[in-house]
Amino acid sequence: MRLLVVASLLSLVIAQPALAKQRKAAPNPPIASEQSVNSAAASAAAKAYLNVIAELDDDPSGPRLNAVVVVNPAATAEAAALANTGVLRGRTVLVKDNIETRELPTTAGSLALAGNATYRDAPLVARMRVAGGVVLGKTNLSEWANIRGSRSSSGWSGVGGQTRNPHAIDRNPCGSSSGSGSAVAAGMAWAAIGTETDGSITCPASANGIVGFKPTVGLVSRTHVVPISKSQDTAGPMARSVTDAALLLTAIAGSDSADPATAEADKYKTDFTAGLPTANLKGVRIGVLRKQSGPHAGVNRLFDHAQGDLIAGGAILVPIDYDPPGEMFRDEGLVLRFELKEGLNAYLAGLPGTPKVRSLTDVIAFNKATPEELRWFGQDTFESADKLDDRAAYEKARANSQRLAGPEGIDKLLADNKVSFLIAPTEGPAWPIDLVTGDHFLPVGAGSLAAIAGYPHLTVPMGAVEGLPVGLSIIGPKWGDKAVLEAGAAYERARTVTLPAPTFKRWSE
Repeated sequence: MRLLVVASLLSLVIAQPALAKQRKAAPNPPIASEQSVNSAAASAAAKAYLNVIAELDDDPSGPRLNAVVVVNPAATAEAAALANTGVLRGRTVLVKDNIETRELPTTAGSLALAGNATYRDAPLVARMRVAGGVVLGKTNLSEWANIRGSRSSSGWSGVGGQTRNPHAIDRNPCGSSSGSGSAVAAGMAWAAIGTETDGSITCPASANGIVGFKPTVGLVSRTHVVPISKSQDTAGPMARSVTDAALLLTAIAGSDSADPATAEADKYKTDFTAGLPTANLKGVRIGVLRKQSGPHAGVNRLFDHAQGDLIAGGAILVPIDYDPPGEMFRDEGLVLRFELKEGLNAYLAGLPGTPKVRSLTDVIAFNKATPEELRWFGQDTFESADKLDDRAAYEKARANSQRLAGPEGIDKLLADNKVSFLIAPTEGPAWPIDLVTGDHFLPVGAGSLAAIAGYPHLTVPMGAVEGLPVGLSIIGPKWGDKAVLEAGAAYERARTVTLPAPTFKRWSE
């Protein structure tokens, strides 16, 4: 069941969308990239996506993906009205439920913020609308973007329940942008917007078999986005192709005077789709982070095949022997907790209306008084963060972690090996959903390097292990977003594996 916003923004009611009689395959995006789109076609596309959401999320006889928590009933009319506006031309976009939109509540998945209608757009959403994008609805997420406590199950929130992976509905979609990844893979929208602090766009994109792009921190505004870390937070596109992700990034990127990190964004904002159709890898040197491919034989076979495709596409691969320093992760943990306390306190204190909570301390107390919030896992990270007040230790940790990930990490690896990008598998295949003991990650990937440094990180599907998707990570230097997207588009064309389609069944069936 889903909260459906009706005539007045003040009125939230529980509604049951019409149930589809027959399960359909996930549709191809009904709107192509032409410069002009018929209003009726745009409206019909939005309606078709809403029907898919009703079928795959709500129908008791369907897979019940729990990917979307609320839909915009005005989406079909808005799509028609925007069919010839901007670069998006009435395309539908699902927005992660920690990003504010004027017509829908923003909860971060927490019952403490249930019904939190702010009646304002995050600047990135406002930019998307100006570019002709339509907010189709809000997606479920790992509650509080997976920062509340350890032993969480990615994709679970008090508001939305457990999101499922459309490739195997008993498998985890990864998080925290779990609903965005699951929904795009299932064909519920043209694209979606996720957010990442460390892995929260790239992991669900990999696990659900779609493209996900974490931009350079500061390319996209974070204003009116429920925060974790001013150092690492960013929103980014999740889509079924690199071109679609680049198109959505073109719409949402840009400077915001309320977010100092974006001061240079307008300098680097561009048409990120330009050059993608002809991008190639001939003569491009790419560093292969072999140790970061992990121990799983199936993942390593896919990675070997992807390397063969890159070589066939003209790339020159350079093996790199790299072990990330443990102190980088240690210091990142302190930075995230310290910035969570400051950022969330400021965000909650500034909310319009009369929310139930105004500080991290309030949230902790609310959770203790709400048994359903703490049934599956606790809030030890919240409690630890709420006690932090040593600014000098935080500033030292921030400088050290960013130095190790950026100048002495990605920058040094690129320069010393004379390569333009770094590659590794993004994550392992999806693990079984386990609310009792939590997530079961494999030691795969190098995404934390890009997350801590704030550098761009793209994941592109490279195949599947036993029907479970795995992505290829492409990491580049700060503000190298366009070049990373071009490399991803070139790899898409060179890729020779057959990608799996969602089964909407249990993996074990």
